[in-house]
Amino acid sequence: MELTALHIAGMITATFVVFVLGIYAGKKVNTAVDFSSGGQSAGPFLVMGTILGTLIGGSATIGTAQMAYLFGLSAWWFTLAGGIGCLIIALYLVSPMRNTNFETIPRFIRSGYGTTAGIVAAFFISLGMLINIVPQIFSAMALLSAMFSVDLQLAALVTVTLVVFYVVFGGVWGTGLIGISKIMLTSLSMFTAGSLALTLSGGVSGLRAFFPVHPWFNLFGQGLNNDLAAALAVVVGLISSQVYFQGIFASRDLSAARNGVLLGAILAPAIGLGGVLVGLFMRQHYAGINPAQALPLFVINYLPAWFSGVVLATLLLVTIGTGAGLTLSISTILNRDFYMKVYPHADDRQILFVFRLMIVAIMMLVLLIVLFARGEAMILSWTYVALGLRGAAVCFPLLAAIFYKGKISPRAGTLAVICGPAMVIFGNFLPINLNPLYLGLATSFLILLIDYCKNRVTKLADWE
Repeated sequence: MELTALHIAGMITATFVVFVLGIYAGKKVNTAVDFSSGGQSAGPFLVMGTILGTLIGGSATIGTAQMAYLFGLSAWWFTLAGGIGCLIIALYLVSPMRNTNFETIPRFIRSGYGTTAGIVAAFFISLGMLINIVPQIFSAMALLSAMFSVDLQLAALVTVTLVVFYVVFGGVWGTGLIGISKIMLTSLSMFTAGSLALTLSGGVSGLRAFFPVHPWFNLFGQGLNNDLAAALAVVVGLISSQVYFQGIFASRDLSAARNGVLLGAILAPAIGLGGVLVGLFMRQHYAGINPAQALPLFVINYLPAWFSGVVLATLLLVTIGTGAGLTLSISTILNRDFYMKVYPHADDRQILFVFRLMIVAIMMLVLLIVLFARGEAMILSWTYVALGLRGAAVCFPLLAAIFYKGKISPRAGTLAVICGPAMVIFGNFLPINLNPLYLGLATSFLILLIDYCKNRVTKLADWE
């Protein structure tokens, strides 16, 4: 089915709403502090918009439908675990993060373990987020090719250009304010699409009559080893993600930060479930399509034309917005933890210029990766790798720095930051049937635990 004038009208409507918010956001950016943290005046909805504006992107929508088309309910793990991760952050981490003076996670790591640990953490966080931008580009490419039948290389170039313009003029105000409108539109879109897909499938009974219970209705349908690792990757990855730290830091107070994260914990799984239902419906009725196009094709063929246009524009915007949020986070880390260390006397205009220059450079690198991969990818697989890598590097050292500050030696903290992700990488080459994320997290945890116990024994001996 080709796009009609009503489809285009719906797309223009949704884009116009977000465009107006983008202009408003850009006018609020006058300093580097405004750009990276919103001037610490964000309310709960802006915090939620910043967080879900990055979490709910191509992976949570197009990627979830793609994986559900291939494997069933196990595709829900990305947003389900995302909700669990947000809940953990809201209950245990908002207060220590909000009350710190550190704007980036590497600075938090550096405060506990020294400069080397901070630099290594910054590297692996940035690398993980860079990898995570790639599936957002793949998602947008699948969407654009379904909508306009454009060449994949052109779709990649258009997407990267849109990401740069999206974030370079708005920073956190852009990702947050626009994130609110995107999440509202995305929630409406995915709830509607999921409900319609379930109805057209004949309800739960219709799906169960068509699909066998395993693997299609098993959360561990791809195997306990893989699916549990995927869920764990999301949880530890969220705890270790700069964008959530940044959203919390931008809040006006502790209550606004916690409520914003809790809103994210509720909405994320619901949005993902809509993608799962669409993926199952498309597998039931269209067994031969490109799985990455399951959600776009459903939207084009089954939703009313004008609303379909709104949904298509929303999907494109959330995909671009996630890429923008990740890009902003990498730029913030590189700027605060590297550039400002080398040039501590740079004025505000120079810092803001470097922020924006880094964004362009990051997206050019992503474009090269996407073109080299030729658009062939399982979207969620890239996302799990990215989250797991930075989670293995940062999660346990960060938690130890927060809750056991001064009780872990700088040497052990640095070793944990280095050895965790190194084991994830090395584990891919070992002849064992175990997801390498387990090895990375176990290595990081054991290094910190052994050092903590050793220090406790030493202190007890001193007391005696």
